[in-house]
Amino acid sequence: MRDVEATLADALGAEAALSKSTVSRVGEAIKDKFDRWSARRLDEVELDYLFLDGSCFKMHPGARAEPVLAAWGITTEGKPVFLGLAPGGSESTDAWSDFLEELKGRGRRSPLLIISDGAGGLINAAETSFARSLRQRCLIHRARNLLAKLPAHAQGEVKAAYWQVFDTDDVDLEPGPQLVALVQARIDAFAEHYRPSYPSAVKCLLADREQLTAYLRFPAEHHQRIRHSNSRRAHLRRDPPQGEGHRPAPRRDHLPVAGLGGAGPGQPRLARPHHDPKGLRLLQDLRRQLLHPPTPEEVIDQAVTAAA
Repeated sequence: MRDVEATLADALGAEAALSKSTVSRVGEAIKDKFDRWSARRLDEVELDYLFLDGSCFKMHPGARAEPVLAAWGITTEGKPVFLGLAPGGSESTDAWSDFLEELKGRGRRSPLLIISDGAGGLINAAETSFARSLRQRCLIHRARNLLAKLPAHAQGEVKAAYWQVFDTDDVDLEPGPQLVALVQARIDAFAEHYRPSYPSAVKCLLADREQLTAYLRFPAEHHQRIRHSNSRRAHLRRDPPQGEGHRPAPRRDHLPVAGLGGAGPGQPRLARPHHDPKGLRLLQDLRRQLLHPPTPEEVIDQAVTAAA
């Protein structure tokens, strides 16, 4: 209630008279609205991209910060949607599993791609709850992990080399396995070059490396938005802001909302795939491959038809 009182004071002025009953009614109204939002059905929400992350908040003055788990995404029409928000107690596998299973219980279906940081509990839960979905490891979080293992004098050079690995703007390849293979080869070259001097940093980069390039299977116009789960302030930047990427991730007091274009002034929504026939076909193909694979009987029928 203190947060409600402080917010009303900011809005109405410090001299505004705020009775305890008024603050209590506002708090109850907010809670009721949140409870209804948290229980709404998600059957009609079809996602291409699902972002998962946790932020730590102090629930009460003097208390330790506790994680709040968040899920948001981008629909098949390119629209942002906030799906769920819940206190986690921790970011363990059990906490994330409970959170994701609750979303599924409200009709949340598997997305094509899940974007998250490298938290072990989150990854374990996501791969269990949405086993058919691809997973993208946040490139900004991975950059922070890698650069934290370097001496200060080397961070600038290695940071630039890291982002060059994933810079495909000038590559004449369509999204798909060939583009993934190209960037994976760049990762090998990066590792060979820096391993003698910085073995711990290279080991960090190579861990879970396949999930660093999953986004390259998706439409190129989406790459900048779906290769990280960082907050909206950085979602249109090719690289993290100056200095970001070589310090530990801060304990945030705001919710992560990567990819929620259109949610604020000057924040364009994700390019709609149906405006680009090539991108639409690519997403449709991925949807069939990942979420609706053919049955053995259908595979046999297709082989017979092709041989006829």
